[in-house]
Amino acid sequence: MLRRVIERIRNAIRNGNYDMTHHAVEEMAEDKLGIFDVEFAILNGQVTKVQRDTLSGTKYIIEGVGINYTTPVGVVGRFKETGTFLIITVYEIT
Repeated sequence: MLRRVIERIRNAIRNGNYDMTHHAVEEMAEDKLGIFDVEFAILNGQVTKVQRDTLSGTKYIIEGVGINYTTPVGVVGRFKETGTFLIITVYEIT
């Protein structure tokens, strides 16, 4: 199941079918991460946790590395009703 989920998320990233919350953009800047770090982490990382929430939908925690291959990056996101992947927050894993 997780293999299908990560592939669906990766396809959304590859196709540009994703959005970021204002919070995610702020957190990305605060941790000195760029959009390429986020995309790279998703495209090469793995889903490490699934949070099921009846109000907002299932959230996926993805862990990978940034474009420099060393900075550990975490991404939390979910699919919207439209099929677009919404990146809720981004952080450097410490």
